[in-house]
Amino acid sequence: MRSARPHQEPRTQLKLTKSTSTAMARNGFFFEETGYLKCDTDDGCEAKEGGPGEELFDTVNSSIVSGDSIRFFVNVNLEVQQSLADSEGSGCVLLHTSRKYLKLKNFEEEIRAHRDLDGFLARASILLDETATSLDDVLRKMLRHFAEDADSAEPNCNFDKIMSTLFTDSGTPREGNVHLLSDTIQGVTATVTGIQYQQSWLCIICTIKTLQRRHVCISRLERPQNWGENSCEVRFVILVLAPPKMKSTKTATEVGRTFATMFSDITFRLKLLETKTEEEFKEALVHQRHLLTVVNQHLPAGLSETLKEPGHKPLRLNDFFRVGKGILDDIARRFPVYALDFTDGIIGSNKAVGKYITTMIFLYFACLLPTIAFGSLNDENTHGAIDVQKTIVGQCIGGLLYALFSGQPLVVLLTTAPLALYINVIRGICDDYSLDFHAFYAWTGLWNSFFLALYALFNFSLVMKLFKRSTEEIIALFISITFVLDAVKGIIKIFRKYYYGEPLGGHPRPTEASHGLPGLGLNTTLLVNSSVGSSLCPQNQTGGHELAHYGRETAVLSLMLMLGTLWLGHTLYQFKKSPYLHAHVREILSDCALPISVLTFSLVGSFFFQEIEMSKFSYNPSESLFELAPVHLLSTGAALSAMGLGFLLSMLFFIEQNIVASLANAPENRLVKGTAYHWDLLLVALINTGLSLFGLPWIHAAYPHSPMHVRALAFVEERVENGHIYETIVSVKETRLTTLVANVLVGLSLLLLPFPLQWIPKPVLYGLFLYIALTSIDGNQLFERVALLLKEQTAYPPTHYIRRVPQRTIHYFTGLQVLQLLLLCAFGMSPLPYMKMIFPLIMIAMIPIRYNLLPRIIEAKYLDAMDAEH
Repeated sequence: MRSARPHQEPRTQLKLTKSTSTAMARNGFFFEETGYLKCDTDDGCEAKEGGPGEELFDTVNSSIVSGDSIRFFVNVNLEVQQSLADSEGSGCVLLHTSRKYLKLKNFEEEIRAHRDLDGFLARASILLDETATSLDDVLRKMLRHFAEDADSAEPNCNFDKIMSTLFTDSGTPREGNVHLLSDTIQGVTATVTGIQYQQSWLCIICTIKTLQRRHVCISRLERPQNWGENSCEVRFVILVLAPPKMKSTKTATEVGRTFATMFSDITFRLKLLETKTEEEFKEALVHQRHLLTVVNQHLPAGLSETLKEPGHKPLRLNDFFRVGKGILDDIARRFPVYALDFTDGIIGSNKAVGKYITTMIFLYFACLLPTIAFGSLNDENTHGAIDVQKTIVGQCIGGLLYALFSGQPLVVLLTTAPLALYINVIRGICDDYSLDFHAFYAWTGLWNSFFLALYALFNFSLVMKLFKRSTEEIIALFISITFVLDAVKGIIKIFRKYYYGEPLGGHPRPTEASHGLPGLGLNTTLLVNSSVGSSLCPQNQTGGHELAHYGRETAVLSLMLMLGTLWLGHTLYQFKKSPYLHAHVREILSDCALPISVLTFSLVGSFFFQEIEMSKFSYNPSESLFELAPVHLLSTGAALSAMGLGFLLSMLFFIEQNIVASLANAPENRLVKGTAYHWDLLLVALINTGLSLFGLPWIHAAYPHSPMHVRALAFVEERVENGHIYETIVSVKETRLTTLVANVLVGLSLLLLPFPLQWIPKPVLYGLFLYIALTSIDGNQLFERVALLLKEQTAYPPTHYIRRVPQRTIHYFTGLQVLQLLLLCAFGMSPLPYMKMIFPLIMIAMIPIRYNLLPRIIEAKYLDAMDAEH
C-alpha cells in the first residue's frame, strides 16, 4: 500500500467542543458550510513523514465498473480549539481536520463484504421514495424505522441522542451549534481533468456506545436534494450505526466501506433509481455484489474485446501492412453483441421505449430537413439530375444499410454541403468537356469507394490516434461558425429580396454560376452537414430579372421565424436543467426540442401569416429514381481523370467519418460495445458504390448529429460544483432501432412531397441550424477558453486546466488554436471551389502542427493538462 498526504487546502467538517460554543455564540460567528473534503492526490505521490499531529493517508487505485479511479474519504476526529483571539472576542477559531482515503472493498477476496450485505438483506431497512427534503428529517425517519422494527429493537438506546451524535453540535448549547455531519464517506473520482465528487449518494457512519449490534438503513429520496457543497444532488443516504466494541472488520467504517463500494458504481445507482419495490431493490444489491465479485472474470465476449482494444498503443509501420486485421477485429468485437443492439431497452428490466420514441422523432427531423435542403440545392446545380426525391431515397437506403450492418450504429449518415460542392464541380466539368454527368459522377464515386476500401484494408484509421482533443475542438467550433454564417447569409438574402427589392431571380451572377454554390456565399466547409443558407434558393415565380415582391413584412417575419425557432429550441433543450414540472416531462421536452420548435414556427409562418409571401424550397419531381449510370459512355482517359476527384473526395470521407465516429465514441459517453472504425469505413465505401451507380447523392458521417444522437440516448447524473451544473453520462442505450426507424420515416416522407413539407419556411430552417450550432458548442473547451477573455478572473470556472496551468499559457494555447481555426476558415470559406477541394489536406497538416510546433511554444506538462483527454 502506498501512502500520500493530500496537499490541497481542506474544506473541513467541525466537531465543536463545549468550551468554544459559548464563545462563538457570543461573537455571533457560525459556520454554515458543509465539510466534504477535496482530495486531489496523485497516485505517484510518495509517503512522507509529517511533523507532530500530521497524518498519513492511504492512496487507493480502483478498477471498478465505471472505469475511472474512484476513491473514498472519511472525515473523522474533527474539533475546534479555542484560541486566544477567540477568547478576546475576535470570532476567530482554529480548525483541526483529519481525513483519510479508504480502500474499495474487494468483493472477490474479502468475505466480510458478503457477510455485511447478507446481514443487511436479512433485516433490510429500506426507505423508497422518501419525500423529506432536509437531512435532519431524512435521518429522523431512518432512525424511527429502526425503532419501529422489532428485529432491530434497542431497548437501552435513545434514538434522539443518536440523532444529535450524528452531527458536530452534539452536547453544545443550541444557540452555538455548528450543524454538520461528524463522520461521512463519499466517493471521489480521479480523472485526467481533475477531481469529481459523486454527489448522488452519501454514507453516514456513527459509533454508538449504547447499541448492541450493527444497523444499516438505505433511503432513496424521491427527488435530488441540495445539502451543501459536494452534496448538491443527493438521491441515496446510507446510515451505518455500530457499537464501539467490535472486531476491526465489523466497525461502522468497515460496514460503510462495503456499501460505499457498491454505490460508487454510477450504473448501479441508475438501476436502483429504476426499481419499484423493496424486493427489486434487494435484487439489485445482490446483482451488484455478483458483478463486483467477478468484475475481472467472465466478461461478455464483446465487452472483454472492448477492454483489449489497443487504445493508446503507439503507431508502428507494421500495423498498416496487416491487411484486413482491423476489419476482422472490428467484426469479432461487435458481432457477439449484435442481437443486443435490437433488444436493449425493449426487452428486459431496463426499458427505454419512451427515450427511443423521442430520439426517433428528433433524428427524423434532423435527417429530413438537411436532406430536403441539399436535395433542392443539387437539383439546381445539376439541372435536375439529382433532385429532392433522389436525395431522400439515397438517405433512406444508405441510412438503413448503415443502421443494419455498421459497427457503430449511433453514428448518423447524411449528405452534406461539401458533397454538394463536389457534385457542383463535377457538373461544371461535365459541361465544359461535354461529358455525360451520370457516367462521370459514377466514376468519381467508384474511385472514392476504391480508395476508402484501401484505407480500411490497410488500417489507415489508426492514423486518427494522432488527432488530439484540441484538433477535434477546432473542427467542431469551425462547423458551428459555418452554421451561424450560413444562417445569417440566408436571412440577409431574404432581406435583400424582400426588404430592399434587389433583383435576385433569373440568371445567377457569373461568380456564383461558375465558382460555387448559388446563394451559399461559398462558405460551405468540410464537415458542414447542414449549411443550407443557399440550398434553399427561392423560386423566381415571375421569371427574368423582375424584382421580387417588395413586402418588407416578409423580411421581418422571416427574421422572427428564424430567431423564434432558435429561442424555442434552445429554451426547451435547456429545460431539463430547470426546476419546473416533473423530471421525466423535462427530459421529454428537452429531447423533442428540435421537432417542437420547427413545427411550431412552421405553423406560425405558413398559417398564422399565410397572407404574407414566404420562400419555399424548390421541388421538381424526377421521372426515374433508379436508373443505372451509363459508365461505358466515358472514355478511358475521362475515367482516369475522375480518379483525382475521387482521391480528394476519399480524403474528405476518411477524415470526416473517423472524426465524427471518434466524437461519438468519446470516453465520457461510456459506450461499452466497442468501436469499428475500419469496418464502418469499408461499409461506407460499399454504400456509396451503390449510390454512385444509381446517381444518388453520397453520404457520410454527420456532425453534430452523431454526438447529439448519442446524447439523446444517454441517461445522465448531475452534480454541482461552485454553482456550475455538470452532467455525467451514466449509460447510453446503444441501439440500432432509432436510426432504422428514423430512416424509414425519411423514406416515407416521399409521400409528403410537395405538401405539407413545402409548408416549412426557409427561415425556420435557418433557425434550425442556428439551434444546431448553439447546442454543438456545449462543452467545447476551445469556446470556453475564448470566452475567458471576456470574463474577469474571479468568474473563471473551476476547470482542471485553470487550476494547473498559468493563465498566460492558457491564453497562448487558445491563441494558437484560434490561428488554426482561421486557417481552416481561409480555405473552407474561400470563393474558389478548388481550394475547398483540398481542404482535407489542410486538416491532415494540423497533425504536425500539434506534434512539432506547439511543443516548442508551450511546455509539455501544460500542453498535456489542456489537451490530455481525447
